[in-house]
Amino acid sequence: MEGDQDLQFLLQGGDLLKVRSQSWKKTRYFKLQDDCKTMWRESKRTFRKKQTFLLDDISVVRHGRQSEGLKKNTEENVEGRCFSIMFKSQRKTLDLIASSEEEAKQWVSSLQKVMFNIISFSFDRQDKRPPSWIYSCLRKADKNDDDKLSESEVKRFLRLINIEVDDDYAEMLFKKCDKSNTGLLSGEEIEHFYDLLTHREEIDVIYGAYAKTTGYMSPQNLLDFLMKEQREEVTLADAHNIIRKFEPDEGAKGKQLLSKDGFLMYLHNADTMVLNPKHKEVYQDMSQPLNHYFISSSHNTYLMEDQLKGPSSTEAYVRALLKGCRCVELDCWDGSDDEPVIYHGHTLTSKILFRDAIQAIKEYAFKTSDYPVILSLENHCSVEQQTVMAHHMNSILGSALITSPLGEGMPSNFPSPEELKGKFLIKGKRLNKLEASFVQDTAAAEDTDVTEEEESNDEDEEQQKKSKLKMAKDLSDMVIYCKSVHFHGFEDARKNLGFYEMSSFKEHKAMGLAEESANAYILHNVEKLSRIYPAGSRADSSNYNPVPLWNAGCQIVALNFQTSCSEMDVNQGRFLVNGKSGYVLKPAYMRDLSSEFDPITLTRGDWLKPKTLHVMVISGQQLPKVNKKKSSIVDPLVKVEIYGVQADVAEKETNAIENNGFNPEWNENFQFDVYVPDLALLRFVVKDYDSTSGNEFIGQYTLPLTSLQMGYRHVPLLNKNGDLIPSAGLFVHVMVLDAE
Repeated sequence: MEGDQDLQFLLQGGDLLKVRSQSWKKTRYFKLQDDCKTMWRESKRTFRKKQTFLLDDISVVRHGRQSEGLKKNTEENVEGRCFSIMFKSQRKTLDLIASSEEEAKQWVSSLQKVMFNIISFSFDRQDKRPPSWIYSCLRKADKNDDDKLSESEVKRFLRLINIEVDDDYAEMLFKKCDKSNTGLLSGEEIEHFYDLLTHREEIDVIYGAYAKTTGYMSPQNLLDFLMKEQREEVTLADAHNIIRKFEPDEGAKGKQLLSKDGFLMYLHNADTMVLNPKHKEVYQDMSQPLNHYFISSSHNTYLMEDQLKGPSSTEAYVRALLKGCRCVELDCWDGSDDEPVIYHGHTLTSKILFRDAIQAIKEYAFKTSDYPVILSLENHCSVEQQTVMAHHMNSILGSALITSPLGEGMPSNFPSPEELKGKFLIKGKRLNKLEASFVQDTAAAEDTDVTEEEESNDEDEEQQKKSKLKMAKDLSDMVIYCKSVHFHGFEDARKNLGFYEMSSFKEHKAMGLAEESANAYILHNVEKLSRIYPAGSRADSSNYNPVPLWNAGCQIVALNFQTSCSEMDVNQGRFLVNGKSGYVLKPAYMRDLSSEFDPITLTRGDWLKPKTLHVMVISGQQLPKVNKKKSSIVDPLVKVEIYGVQADVAEKETNAIENNGFNPEWNENFQFDVYVPDLALLRFVVKDYDSTSGNEFIGQYTLPLTSLQMGYRHVPLLNKNGDLIPSAGLFVHVMVLDAE
């Protein structure tokens, strides 16, 4: 991007008005630092001279008064001059005002363009120099700013990059690099020091086993490696292409040879990592009925924190949608000035306007995925404000809102995600059967009472008082394919409910059915949709394990997306594939009304495909510190976990490596028996060992077993918020074999 106008604009920077409240609006200077990855902003506080954030930490840049803060603290006449920077973490949104509308647009477009061009994982290994973050640590270690490192500064540098080296070893390494014998390292000496430090012995061993042509890999040597170790179906022409693409040494490339540097670059390429690159795109059949897919789903989507007193925000919808969520929830209540509001009823959570939520949903619904979004309404509004809700959805969503069945006449099944691309479906109560809309002058539509649907905290659902809710016909008529009804058993549902009539189950009820009546639940979900939601007792917005519900065929397994936890990691792993579309096709035996599949008992059938999974955890690279104290070095260990049917659930753990988060080596082998690979997920978790207070989370990566690439693979790592940790990863060897 060198010479790019947008990049130059950000490098030059400029004054922006930072908005915190109606009374706190202050001018601050913002600019992109020379590393082209870090934004710097001026701070007036004497003890906060440098305020920075990484472009990689930005979730989205929104033009206009779209954040809660800007709506509340600015006037409409500055709409065009406003923009907001939202972050992936729980960091507060940065609300800013530019001097003109043109300047605001320039900031937004420039930030978006440079963000898009950032390489998130690893660094460009064609560049022989250390990556930019290493230079940043070098600058911090260089206390006297002379561009040279003394031995004590080298030790400081090692701490900053999260590696503790024995004093004797550090001294030996230092002397080896100090060619000038000055007691200081500079320029190429520092680069040599870094090269020695980042030497990958495990790569040497693998490369050495196949580099049979004057110490290099020939195309045939590379082909042997790809077929024997990586189990890839490739040709000699593919090997030639790899050398052309990844070999940095022009001399070796000219001789059609792959050096060790080129080999390492190839192994770091995104398409050669542990996730099958074909599964990063939409690769499944998207023409099946909607209920034949697992659907990424959020509970109480408007909440940023807990269920009792935390803030509600349109930004919570934006974050969930950008993560690929396809079913969002809106708890609707009467608001002032005839404007319905969204909040968690009977609690101290803050309120947002229904209209603003729909506007935010419309804007971000199809940024990550083109496939349909379900708006799950929990409606507590008066008839008058329900009419306002219907008006807002009609006027804002327009033709993207499904308000009548596709095709001619009464449908007999769901349309497919493909047919519903770019569309919104409403899930909620309806005054009558869908069939009634095809009958002239039906009397059924005159009844305006429905049973109110509420996620009650009362665990004994039989004792709940079913309150009546008056229903506006305008809103009722918008419910087409997802009519909410109470569940009275599988037999009743089969006999009396249409395909479009669906029930919501509290987690405990659903877990009970999934354990005791798994096959019946699977058959129910062959014909209908099921939504699961967390127990009301989860006031802290914690989550339940979604896997047993997916195993029972439940499609809309709603989780608290705002909570960082292993359950959300697993959810992200389930929907990592198929283009992150938020839709994953269920196996054929979970779409068949004659299926005898039971995930608990595992009788013989198409689902039973016994495999043996071999995992060798070889090494780690650049694992971040958990504790930010200067003296803290991580003692990393790796847990390998299998999620799936009950018989497949397992976990194994490496030993901890003391004081090395930079390049730890484990070389530990594990073996797992997997009976139903279609439903299995593989999770790598890296933790910092602590014998006194429990191990602390460093990073993780979860993916479907069927999306695994075999052989020697790098595994990227995600932080607790589900975002990529730049440069951090694991190196593993994986193999899936048919069980004997």
